[in-house]
Amino acid sequence: MSNRYVLMISFIALFTALSFSSHAETKDKEKKVLVVGAGILGASVAYHLSLTGNDVTVIDMQGPASHSSRGTFAWINASWAKQPQNYHALNQQSTAYWHTLAEELNIPIKFTGSLEWFDSAERQKRLITQIEEQNLWSEPARILSIAEAKKREPKVNFGNTEFVASSPRDGAVDPVLATRHFLDAAAQRGAKIQYPCKLASIAQHIANTSCGEIAFDQVVLAVGASSDIINTVAHVDIKQRTTPGIIVITKPMPALLNGILVAPGVHIHQRLDGRIVLGEQAGAPNTQAHKMRLAGRPNDYPNESLALDHAQRIIQQASIYLPEMSAAQVEDVFIGWRPLPLDGHPVLGFSEHASDVYIAVTHSGVTLAPILGKLIAQELNTQEPLAILNEYRPSREFTSIKRY
Repeated sequence: MSNRYVLMISFIALFTALSFSSHAETKDKEKKVLVVGAGILGASVAYHLSLTGNDVTVIDMQGPASHSSRGTFAWINASWAKQPQNYHALNQQSTAYWHTLAEELNIPIKFTGSLEWFDSAERQKRLITQIEEQNLWSEPARILSIAEAKKREPKVNFGNTEFVASSPRDGAVDPVLATRHFLDAAAQRGAKIQYPCKLASIAQHIANTSCGEIAFDQVVLAVGASSDIINTVAHVDIKQRTTPGIIVITKPMPALLNGILVAPGVHIHQRLDGRIVLGEQAGAPNTQAHKMRLAGRPNDYPNESLALDHAQRIIQQASIYLPEMSAAQVEDVFIGWRPLPLDGHPVLGFSEHASDVYIAVTHSGVTLAPILGKLIAQELNTQEPLAILNEYRPSREFTSIKRY
């Protein structure tokens, strides 16, 4: 039996089990669950908890999708960078589950695939090998000639590259809109959403917050890159190599792109509303001035002029590959702080030092929010660990691995 067939059967078995456990489970009493963090992962957890009748409260110190989830390129994918295979499979499962949730919650998503290439011959050669691995892992990626790529994206200048990688299952979403759809659906089932509301401490199943005391049976810390509160509440030190990423959103433009463009130095996709989203690959320049400016992890630039300078720099890079981008007008520039544990993998599970506190931190939050929301809700409801998440527990040894 081939690895591809075994993997497909495993997907079917997992989704069947999740479907029955998520919608058919009964509990002896209504459980009070406090979700700290109204980003896309916390919102998905709240939605899936609300499906099984839990008494859910979501708090956020600023508002829905106001930090990591706002400052993301929002690329839904199971790409070559998602290593090893068990983690890749988790991303595949969540990408597939996005289709179900998009229909259930009326979330607009473009599943029109991605095209990717690099500017060095050596890196392009390695990309071919990575796409071959994708095929072994049941991902229908393939190498396209430039003639084939131009049929997909006629307005794109592919430069001197001889081929690009195509990943047809990839998609993109507006992460702020998706987060609000999750929260609205949870609220319709009785969940309470409170912001601005900052958690200070917990004691004896009472959370002390800036908006008063909140009783709970369980707490979920879906706080993104804010690791201090995990230390304070869960008594766990999650080592992260959190990095800033600049996201630029333009005002609506005529149709320029069909899918996602992962070009040298810049990521580009166009939303259904015509807005184009740009993500810079390299991150902030490694200078002392930038280190000082970013020390407090700001989301905004100190002034509009500086923000526009950086936005125009990224637009100029994008215009190399999409010349009509030169006419783009900037609508928003945001510095996103990506939660990224040292080994690049999620941190999921109850704290060994606070048994009623569940930690939920992940990179690739937009891709993984659907499946993790469902799996976390199941673990909270049953108090039984799921084998599929065993690789991601807070108690594991963290080593620094750069996967992407």
